[in-house]
Parts: sequence; structure tokens; C-alpha cells
Amino acid sequence: MKQLMSLDETDATPSADAALPGALPDELRAELIAFRRDLHMHPELGNCEFRTTAALKARLEKAGLQPRVLPSGTGLICDIGPWDGVTPALALRGDIDALPIPDTKTVPYRSTVADRAHACGHDVHTTVVLGAGLVLAELAREGRLRRPVRLLFQPAEEVLPGGAADAIDAGVLDGVGRILALHCDPKVEVGRIGLRTGPITSACDRLEVSLDGPGGHTARPHLTTDLVTATAKVITEVPALLARRVDARSGLAVTWGRVESGHACNVIPQHAELSATVRCLDLPAWYAAPDLVHAAIDEIATLHRAKSEINYVRGVPPVVNEETSTELLRDAMVARRGSYAVEDTEQSLGGEDFSWYLEKVPGAMARLGVRRVGDTTRRDLHAGDFDVDEGAIAVGVELFTAAALLDRNVL
Repeated sequence: MKQLMSLDETDATPSADAALPGALPDELRAELIAFRRDLHMHPELGNCEFRTTAALKARLEKAGLQPRVLPSGTGLICDIGPWDGVTPALALRGDIDALPIPDTKTVPYRSTVADRAHACGHDVHTTVVLGAGLVLAELAREGRLRRPVRLLFQPAEEVLPGGAADAIDAGVLDGVGRILALHCDPKVEVGRIGLRTGPITSACDRLEVSLDGPGGHTARPHLTTDLVTATAKVITEVPALLARRVDARSGLAVTWGRVESGHACNVIPQHAELSATVRCLDLPAWYAAPDLVHAAIDEIATLHRAKSEINYVRGVPPVVNEETSTELLRDAMVARRGSYAVEDTEQSLGGEDFSWYLEKVPGAMARLGVRRVGDTTRRDLHAGDFDVDEGAIAVGVELFTAAALLDRNVL
């Protein structure tokens, strides 16, 4: 890596902390963009990220580091700096998996794998953590990194209940005192981050429902279970019923994404299947949600003489940003790019398995702005045309690097 350059006044507000490095060298910026595009062209689903893991391992080893692949065979950790067995480490987490959807963009780095795409920005998250690791490794060699840092490249974030739980079981938090992450946000302009103390995402579970009845002729629905009507009532009335059984401020919401039943217009079917997500804003509602949802579905199904079978799959709790960690991210961004570069953000209804780490150690997640300056098109995650302003990569690297250097006495 080239010698880190002095701070460029056109890139950021000058830092009051002389220990902070300057803007990323052009060569490193170009390398990271190329690395991100390579990941984007070769997306891999959760627990199948073998190529991604190999690419990360090779680049870290080239930098003189010693990455360790997780026991599952995908994902890895890599320690940097003065590990003395006493000082707790700061962990920087990036998720590495993609989504099972087609890439619909027309760009040179479009996915080369059918029905697979990095449509949630995990390629950017991964590249940011890699870039921060390369910069911090250089600083460690110069004796400028006073705290140990662990890079955590986590597989299977998109697979409920998330790969974080398996990573924790594998010991990725051993010796860690604080953990930071970021997530692409197409609503935030590039060069800025969004922060919030407290819950920043929501809990997210999966719900599978089967309804059964004897079936019959559509001319005589009164002699059987009208399963289509029963299914429709479950779809519309279960969310309404739940809204009257929990505090509205908890935001408990059942949203149906799939329904299947019947094959002919004059036959009342015997079987129906429904799938949904269950989301809520706070932990008490999340703990209560399975029993509440079961009771509501059974109540509506029984009213319409349908038998119900419910598979409620626990997902992830909300990501709850710890105050000191959130302020560390704020201080790091202000030091690098000024107070204008930080904005308040709202709690989203999206789920994120980063929450499992925060059940064990303090930490926080920032929203990384990826919207191109002047772009007024409304874009969202998990869409086939999702893309980012790649200038966000350097912003994320600077954020994590500064956080690692500023985090002196709070671990």
C-alpha cells in the first residue's frame, strides 16, 4: 500500500486529531472499487460464499495478515494491531452474502450469476471492512494503532435467523469489547451517514400458515368450509386483530407475501398456504409476538371452520444501538468530514442479524449514504436495479478507520 496521504481539503473537514490518516490514496480507492465490482459480478447466497471468502483471504494475506476462515467454511475473521490478551478489541463487521433475485441493471459489473444479485449492498459492506483493514494494518506497522481490531466477514445475513448466531458460536466475539457495522441506505446522499441511538432496525420473523378444510362445490359453500374466504379473512383480519392486542407504539405488523390455494373456479379447495413476515419495533413486542400471532390465526380460522397449522420461525431482534458506540461513530465521521456529514435517521422496519452481536457486546450500526448527488429517483434495497455511488466505499473506510483510532478509553 502507498504511504497514506495528507488530508485533502476538498475531501473532508480537517481533523483536530493528528493521529487520523488522510484521504485514501487513489490507487487504493481504485482497487476497492474493482474488488466491489468483482463481488457484485459473482454474488453468492448465504453459507455458499466460498469464492468471496477466498478472495478476502487472499487479499488479507497479501497485506501480511493472518485471516482465519470460520468453521462453516465461509466467512472469516482477521486480527490487526497490538493484541495483548487484556485490551478488548474493536470489531468491524461486514456481511458477505447476496440475494436470490435477478440483477436487472445494465452496467459492466452486472451479476454474471442467474437469479443472484448483491441487491442489499453487502458487496459494499464487505469492501469497506476490507479497505479499513488494509489501512489499519499499515497504521499498525507504523505503531499508530493503539487498540486491537478484528475484521469480521460474516456469512448468511439474509438467511433467518442469520449467520451472526453461528459466527458467535464459533467464537468471533472472543476478546471483543465493542462492534461496529454499517448498512447501505439509498435514501442518504453519498458522503453522509445516518445515526440513531436505540433501536435502528426492527425485529423480523417468518410465518408459514396452512389452512385445511373438506372442500366442495362452489354452489354449496354452506355445506363445507369455504377455504378461500377463510384464507382471505386470515389475511385481512389477523393484522387488524393484532393491532388491538398490542401497544400501537410497538409497530407489530404481519405482512403477507405469498398465498396459494385452489385450481378451478367452481371448486372450493381443501388446502391453502400463506407466508408472511412479522415485524415489530421493540423487544417486548417481539417476545410476545409468537403467542399473539398463533392465537389470532387460530381464532379467525376456527370462526370459519378451517383447521390451521402454523410454523412461526424466529428471525432477529431489533438492532439497538448503544449510546457510546453511536457517539463514537458520530465523532469519527465529524472528525473526517464535518458535522454536516451526519444526519439523524429513523428506525426502519427492516431486519438485521447484527442485533445478535449486540446481545453480547455493546455496538452500533450506521446507515451509509449511497445515493448519488442530485439523484431524485426513489430506490430501495432488495430490488434488482439497486446500485450505489461507489464513492461511499471511501467514506465507509474513513469512518471505520477513524473510529478505530478514536476509540481509546471507551472499550
